[in-house]
Amino acid sequence: MRTTRTPIRRACLAAVAVSAALTLTACGGDSGSAASSPSASAETSADAHNAQDVSFAQGMIPHHQQAVEMAALADGRASAAEVKDLAARIEKAQGPEIETMTGWLKTWDEKVPEAMPGMDHSAHSGMAGMMDGADMEKLKKMSGKDFDSMFLTMMVEHHEGAVEMATTEKAKGGYPAATAMAGDIITTQNAEISEMKKLLGEN
Repeated sequence: MRTTRTPIRRACLAAVAVSAALTLTACGGDSGSAASSPSASAETSADAHNAQDVSFAQGMIPHHQQAVEMAALADGRASAAEVKDLAARIEKAQGPEIETMTGWLKTWDEKVPEAMPGMDHSAHSGMAGMMDGADMEKLKKMSGKDFDSMFLTMMVEHHEGAVEMATTEKAKGGYPAATAMAGDIITTQNAEISEMKKLLGEN
């Protein structure tokens, strides 16, 4: 019985060893290519930005932050359901974009603008469409239809500034994700500008 089992056992062990070796070789080849591919593409992506991309992110972050702050005021102050709905959409869209742009700046080892709350509106009042501190304080004191009117008027101007900034990025930016976001901002905010002007009775 021993003489018959030993060759069979040896054959089985040899087969297992060969199978394991082949499996390890295959896995090693796959993991090697998988490991090198993402890192190479990540390096390429990180290098594909220019000064305009940095400027866009550093400018659009506080711009979006102010829009989100303005939109948050609508809850409890706005009277029209359309204004409340618009404000909710602005918060939902621009909050994640702030996070995305912050991530880009960190990846590029560039300065990230100071986050809310307590942002200094006067520091950015020269930026296209940005409200100054007095405007924001006035809006906070409004309610009902007066709030609706001022909110829509301010947000139209704010959106127009964002579209202007995004148009520059789309034309001069080098980072594909940033120019794509700029395109989305142009499309979305132009549509919202038309919507707000209708609510204001301007068209």
